[in-house]
Amino acid sequence: MLLNSYTKEIFRPECNASFESVHCKAHLNEDVGEVLPYLNAVLGGAQYFTDPPAVMFHHHGRIIKVGAEEIAINALKDEEEADRVLEWLKTEINQAWENRDTIIPCYSGKVKPKLFEILKFLPKTNCKKCGQPTCMVFAAQVAEGGRGIESCPDLAGESRKKLGAYLSGFEFE
Repeated sequence: MLLNSYTKEIFRPECNASFESVHCKAHLNEDVGEVLPYLNAVLGGAQYFTDPPAVMFHHHGRIIKVGAEEIAINALKDEEEADRVLEWLKTEINQAWENRDTIIPCYSGKVKPKLFEILKFLPKTNCKKCGQPTCMVFAAQVAEGGRGIESCPDLAGESRKKLGAYLSGFEFE
């Protein structure tokens, strides 16, 4: 077992203390830097950093960053949810470490669609029918996998086909 324990810190974001969600920072009692490329391969990290080593994931609407000595998680409902996510990560880290001989390490993040490529196909009317203030905001959500093209009621015909074909080359969580 690589990761045995950690101490956690739960807090509200300083930038807006009125947020209902909380953040969690777990200080790891062991250095897990060596497992990060294996964990990235298993969980498909959105970004991989080499200096200092860390992998970032998008998981159920939150961002999780696992570094060699720390885990940071945003957008948590409460401390109980933080405990569940941390225990899940601890299990994933230890399983990746135990199975590292059968895992090809990955030192890069997922390739994401480009925001301006998506925007090219949108109507660019800023009609707000999708519930967003602008087509640019909608395109950013599509690029992150948070929205599908079906959420744009004015996207039709050849533009819909071309955008669908473009996005089909990417994996979304």
